[in-house]
Amino acid sequence: MLGNKLITAICIVVVMVFFTACQTKQLYEQNTIYPTHQWASKQVNEYSFTITDTTAAYKVFFVIRHHNAYHYKNIWVQLNTLSPDNTINKQSINLNLADDAKGWLGIGMDDIYDQRIPINASPVHFKKGVYKFMLSHTMREDPLENILSTGIRVEKVKP
Repeated sequence: MLGNKLITAICIVVVMVFFTACQTKQLYEQNTIYPTHQWASKQVNEYSFTITDTTAAYKVFFVIRHHNAYHYKNIWVQLNTLSPDNTINKQSINLNLADDAKGWLGIGMDDIYDQRIPINASPVHFKKGVYKFMLSHTMREDPLENILSTGIRVEKVKP
């Protein structure tokens, strides 16, 4: 009996190690928490990180945590990226948070939903140096209610 339990435990550990080894590696994630669950359009959140590996491709995600009482199925955000050579890339992005058939697209627990939404359709390559992301919303509702936190996540894609 004890031998079977030990073998089962070892198999579970091996499977867990295998699956975690196949996942993308997180390089960076930073979030801004809104204590009053309101995000004002004038509040521009800034996130900085350093790229050292220029051969790798990266996925960039918008991260959001919201209540199910959020009033919309989408969110419009303005993302400005300052690269190490001081060029600015400006993006106005419409991100879907819900689907008519499925409801909220994120992972939910009770009335709170978490989502990581890709910013670009395909992975990008960065130059070496410090990148600065400036994130704000451009929704008509101001402040935008039922938002608990937002942020940026950058993951290195495994070859």
